[in-house]
Amino acid sequence: MDHDKWLLPGDDRASLAKLNAANEYTGQFGLKLSEEDAALLLTERKNILKKQERVEFGEGILPKLIFAFCDSPYIYQDNYTDTLGRLQEIFYLYKNETLDEIPDDELIEFMKEQFDGPCQGSVDYLEDTSLEVFARKSRFGLHDSREEDDDEI
Repeated sequence: MDHDKWLLPGDDRASLAKLNAANEYTGQFGLKLSEEDAALLLTERKNILKKQERVEFGEGILPKLIFAFCDSPYIYQDNYTDTLGRLQEIFYLYKNETLDEIPDDELIEFMKEQFDGPCQGSVDYLEDTSLEVFARKSRFGLHDSREEDDDEI
């Protein structure tokens, strides 16, 4: 695939403004993205979309991830940007793995439940275990792919 001709998200200024506005809300949890961190996450978004061969319109998933995860007891200022970057990457990976059958909000909700629950803040465990089971169930058409047996995770 020719990555130079890939469709990329448009205006980063609007996305940066949206991320900066989120700082007002996340500040109550002691979390804030600097201008540099926000720009880095938007650059990572472009790279992830290329890698996952996805096209996205609008603001992207990052604001939703920020609002969903900012109250996690496992996220603090020192790991905030790195964790958001990984969550963004995992989100797009598992949108592909679930064959886009799972709505964005449902996938984010599941990610948050697992991250704060059995994963205890481990992004690696979330990616390699919890979401793998979730995606497998989704691909096999199980009606409620969110129900998990304790033995599986």
